[in-house]
Amino acid sequence: MWGGGLWMLVGPMIMLLFIAAAAIVIVAVVRSASGHPRHAPGPSGDGAKDILRERFARGEIDQQEFEERMRVLDKR
Repeated sequence: MWGGGLWMLVGPMIMLLFIAAAAIVIVAVVRSASGHPRHAPGPSGDGAKDILRERFARGEIDQQEFEERMRVLDKR
């Protein structure tokens, strides 16, 4: 008698676990097929130098200031 009552509780829980596992697998397959990285790439190690080069190229800083700041960054 108790055996039947136990399966009435456990059966739906197992079914929900199966549905959740299937959903997780589907989401994982869709993400891997989409080609998007899971995590956004972090900044490169030369981020400060890239910004400095861009400022120099736009004319925001002169050559002397550019070279001085590059030397400071190279020391790090």
